[in-house]
Amino acid sequence: MNQAEILAKTPRVLSREQREFYFENGYLLLDSFVPRRWLNRLRAVVDEFIEESRTLRESDGRFFLEPDHRPDAPRLRRLMSPPDHHPVFREFSFEGPVVDVAEDLLGSGVRFHHSKLNFKWAGGGEEVKWHQDIQYWPHTDFSPLTIGVYLEDVDEEMGPMGVVPGSHRGELFDLYDGEDRWSGSIRDEDLPRAGIERAVFLEGGAGSVTVHNCCAVHGSMPNRSPRSRPLLLQTYAGADAYPLLTVGTNGAGGRITNVHLRGERPRWMEVGARRMPVAPDWSKGGYTSIFNVQQNEGEAASAG
Repeated sequence: MNQAEILAKTPRVLSREQREFYFENGYLLLDSFVPRRWLNRLRAVVDEFIEESRTLRESDGRFFLEPDHRPDAPRLRRLMSPPDHHPVFREFSFEGPVVDVAEDLLGSGVRFHHSKLNFKWAGGGEEVKWHQDIQYWPHTDFSPLTIGVYLEDVDEEMGPMGVVPGSHRGELFDLYDGEDRWSGSIRDEDLPRAGIERAVFLEGGAGSVTVHNCCAVHGSMPNRSPRSRPLLLQTYAGADAYPLLTVGTNGAGGRITNVHLRGERPRWMEVGARRMPVAPDWSKGGYTSIFNVQQNEGEAASAG
């Protein structure tokens, strides 16, 4: 759906002004948006995973640990794909209040792409250098957005996320370094063009929600406070936006990925301004061959 069509829909939770602000600036901050009952459930599960991490000596594919992680002093960077590992995370990503935010900004069709939990541990939790997301997981359009939830109060000292207003409508930067290695961040010599001096840093109370478009330039400073900054992130796309497999992290976001959540599955999609029908989703099986399809035989012929 285009912006005009989205704005014409009656919103679930956002005002017209909030939606217009997002489309103009590429980000949104909703202070203390997630209800306390959800926060309590999420925090309890996070505490369980922190306790489990004490048994680890090194990162294991689920947990990414800081180098000085110890059983008596855990230091976590990230929990990968939380919905894969606990039903509370899955329920929140699929049915929680952030899905209403996604629908208000994407239109009636919403697709879940992936989730992660970044910890940014107390006393030096690492910076996230300036970058854009879409280069990591390209889609057939630029609708994808990421919704973050602060599980604790976040102030300036804790390294909140900063976003450059309007950068989602600008240059898509090269995230390879000068030696042609993927660095995942904007080169130092390109930063003046990225406008980081205009960045807005999104502080907020526990339960605050940040939203940023996949093309928005964003990053964060190290956490210099004695408090950790757990940030639960969910990425959603319009139902007619499809990830390009074999590029970046598409296909590596966990077992639960690319799930259609709301609205009807589209019959049409656009790529390069050309319209074409969307074939049924056979990624979970059911397809045999073009012969069965064309002869109207079996499961593949009726899928969709």
